[in-house]
Amino acid sequence: MTEYELKCLPIAPADNSAMEKARQRQAELAKPPGSLGKLEDYSIRLAGITRKVKNEIKKCRVIVLAADNGVTAEGVSSAPTSVTLSQVINMTRHITGMSSLAYYFGNEVVVADLGIDTDRRIPGVLDRKIRRSTGNIAKERALTRQQVLDAMSVGLDLAADAAKDGVNAVGVGEMGIGNTTTSAAVLSALTGATPEAVTGRGGGLTDQAFAVKKQVITTALALHHPDQEDVVDVLSAVGGLDLAAMTGVFLGCALQRIPAVVDGFISIVAALCACRLNSNTKDFLFLSHASYEIGYRLAAAELGLEPCLLLDMRLGEGSGCPIAFQILKAACAVMNGMGTFAEAAIQDDYLEPIRAQDSFTVNAP
Repeated sequence: MTEYELKCLPIAPADNSAMEKARQRQAELAKPPGSLGKLEDYSIRLAGITRKVKNEIKKCRVIVLAADNGVTAEGVSSAPTSVTLSQVINMTRHITGMSSLAYYFGNEVVVADLGIDTDRRIPGVLDRKIRRSTGNIAKERALTRQQVLDAMSVGLDLAADAAKDGVNAVGVGEMGIGNTTTSAAVLSALTGATPEAVTGRGGGLTDQAFAVKKQVITTALALHHPDQEDVVDVLSAVGGLDLAAMTGVFLGCALQRIPAVVDGFISIVAALCACRLNSNTKDFLFLSHASYEIGYRLAAAELGLEPCLLLDMRLGEGSGCPIAFQILKAACAVMNGMGTFAEAAIQDDYLEPIRAQDSFTVNAP
């Protein structure tokens, strides 16, 4: 992918006409207005994505982008780098948190190696390696601009593959020790927030290691001065191959008009990168769970989106996606299966005073 191709991605926004038809059908269904909350909202948003009022979410796929991060040399993670390779292998065995959930719900899992620190070929994992690990952002830039673009291109291709395979919803996950550090650095660079405001303990850190993590991010930002207005520069300065590829998947899902489910902190930072590159991408995003990581709330606010699940999760991998797929299926079930007032033989004129009020008044306690 070239810089020009990235800027010219023909991503169209949600279809307002289809959404209005979906709203009209929701108003005709035999229930008090707004009584199914976000399920109604999601069914309407799905209509804007697919341009169809009635939708089905039958085939779901979690795409996991895996890569190592050179910054782990600074002691910012409690886990050794070798865990990246181990967990990628375990994903193919369906025994990680995400893959066990996906297997239970019958979801597909596609794992791609963008930069795991090994020359080993991993059975069941797509070999899309761009380089082994990234540079240590405390001492050098993580990637070149072209490496970022190449990783985004992989993500775009994986989204195109999902569309070709008839996938109805894509979840975007990751595996890479140290990537809460790179994600916090990217979020700080994009928003201007301080490292302290966006940095959490990731998989768990001692107080001393946590202080090191925040100092490393501060050092990296001061060393590289990433351009806040240039997402590619930010990712090449302090990001990672996983983040860049995830950004590409989100862009690709929007391009292919496939609903894209955002997992936790790393995933939402990549989603923010994608929306900064093309604002229409936001129309295709569904947030799964509210990550326990502190920076998640800032990223969600920047996107203007809310998660559908409050589970205090912070595992990553894409673990929130299989659960969120079930919510999207529920939204479709409501839209497709409920009867209208006419079909249920109920006169709905008693609702007119309620419909005349705004939704806040209707839902107020």
